[in-house]
Amino acid sequence: MNQIRQLIVVVEDDAGMGRALQRLLTVSGFDILVFDSAEAYVGASRMRVPHCLVLDVQLPGVSGPRLYEQLRYPRPPVVFITSHDDPATRNAVASAGGQELLIKPFVARDLLDAISRVAPDSGTR
Repeated sequence: MNQIRQLIVVVEDDAGMGRALQRLLTVSGFDILVFDSAEAYVGASRMRVPHCLVLDVQLPGVSGPRLYEQLRYPRPPVVFITSHDDPATRNAVASAGGQELLIKPFVARDLLDAISRVAPDSGTR
C-alpha cells in the first residue's frame, strides 16, 4: 500500500540546523521541505498544505511569528524554535498563536513530542 507521508515544513536560516531537522523528520516518517527564510516559504508555489510548520523565531527579514500571523486560515499547526529565550520572544510567539516553543539546543524527542501535541494525528512515535 502506497501511503502519502505527512508534510512538515521547516523554516530555518541556519543551514546545519535545517539539515539536522530534515534528517530527523525524514527518519521519523515525514516528507520535509526546508526553507531558509519566510520569504522563500511564501514564494514557493503549488506546495501541498503542510501538516505542521517548524518555524525559527529569528529569521532574516520576516520573523517566524510574523510569518505565522500572515498565513491564511486555517493555518497549519506550528512549533516555534529559537536560541533566544526571553520574555519578548515568548510574547511574540504567544501573540502569533504559537502553543509550542522549543529552545535550542533541544533533543529530537522534544521536537517530535511537540509536533504530536500541536498535530495529534501526526503519527510520531
